[in-house]
Amino acid sequence: MSMIETIEKNLQKEFNPQKLEIINESHLHAGHQPGFDGTGESHIRIRIVAKDFEGMNRLARHRKINALISEMMERGLHAVAIEAHAPGEETR
Repeated sequence: MSMIETIEKNLQKEFNPQKLEIINESHLHAGHQPGFDGTGESHIRIRIVAKDFEGMNRLARHRKINALISEMMERGLHAVAIEAHAPGEETR
């Protein structure tokens, strides 16, 4: 199972989101470091809408998500952009 698939599975299980999108943005970072060609799953964006985020501030939402994906950081995930919203909040 790929890292993105694992992250998606964990987020689905934990938050039962109304909307979940995980975007591999690794190719956008090709050349930023010597020898990095943009392949793999090193940079991702998570867009998630879940009832669990109601009443939580942005930092608390990010902490909950980061706790779930910390293992992936040890496996080569380098950067994560998080867009976490409660239902009814404006999203992209």
